[in-house]
Amino acid sequence: MIAASKHLLLNSAIEKRSLFGESRLRFLITGGCGFLGSNLASEVLKRGHELLVFDNLCRTGAEQNLEWLRTLGGHFNFIKASTADAKATREAFANFKPEAVFHLAGQVAMTTSIENPRLDFETNAVGGFNVLEAIRHECPNAAVIFSSTNKVYGDFGHLKFEEKPTRYACPEAPEGFDEFLPLNFQSPYGCSKGAADQYMLDYNRIYGLKTVVFRHSSIFGGRQFSTFDQGWVGWFTLKALEAKSRPTSEPFTIAGNGKQVRDVLFADDLISCYFKALAKIDEIKGQAFNIGGGMTNSISLIELFNFLEAELDVKLKFRETPWRVSDQKIFVANNAKAMRLFGWKPELTKEQGLRKMIAWVRESHGL
Repeated sequence: MIAASKHLLLNSAIEKRSLFGESRLRFLITGGCGFLGSNLASEVLKRGHELLVFDNLCRTGAEQNLEWLRTLGGHFNFIKASTADAKATREAFANFKPEAVFHLAGQVAMTTSIENPRLDFETNAVGGFNVLEAIRHECPNAAVIFSSTNKVYGDFGHLKFEEKPTRYACPEAPEGFDEFLPLNFQSPYGCSKGAADQYMLDYNRIYGLKTVVFRHSSIFGGRQFSTFDQGWVGWFTLKALEAKSRPTSEPFTIAGNGKQVRDVLFADDLISCYFKALAKIDEIKGQAFNIGGGMTNSISLIELFNFLEAELDVKLKFRETPWRVSDQKIFVANNAKAMRLFGWKPELTKEQGLRKMIAWVRESHGL
């Protein structure tokens, strides 16, 4: 018998509710103080649901996001713990009995995974397994959406790329990459996220859990405290604003030649994606989806720099460093499956999102 957690004040008489109704639901978000998590947590509270955020606060900006979430009011609960801790994870699920789970907790930087592969494995692979086991035993009817990554597909060494003036192109995938790509786990990060990705799908097959996997491309937006090795849109936006305020600043560095391409998705569209998927959980459970901004919202580093220079009236100075291990020259998600099965597509353009990002970085850094 797992003891009741002192962190939670729960109503034991909460009646059974449907994900398809307007009644209050119990949401549990692992990594809920991170960028994605805090945006989704905010929406959960806005919709009047009951929320438990489970986060070890190890990420840059996590404590600031926690304090912000606490100002929003509503039915908010918080536990400081890691999903790598099986006992703490099981207790949280046992006491809260969530009906919807967003599993976002994880080690998210490839560079960190190479420097500390054990931490990466325990956070991503073991943490994902602990979450699934807690759900299987304590709330097997919960809807579960897992934040996976495009890195489960490897570096696309089997594809041909064309080098254009400002970007790479892949003639074999003019509309982006769909879910029929072969999995090819590379780097400790790709292996650990890939393991969790496959466990999520297999727990639907073997145990009937309502799991869905989102293989994300590049997401950006407010509440993102970007660093050198994670959150590249925000990081380079910060470098551009610093260059504008200090024109004599030193050049920043990029890995590779700047022509690598990603499709960018603003946080508002991500929120829409998660909630549209929840509404169709019984139809889409056990499936993986590539989720990103799509080809119209694709952008290379050089193209991002060109936009920032024009938008901010600044000249950016940078120098190239060697390519990162297993980096992808291109990843653009083909969102057709998501549109077909649960009616989601991005609404904001990359330009709209980038202008919102500039405003957020200015505010958060006082620039």
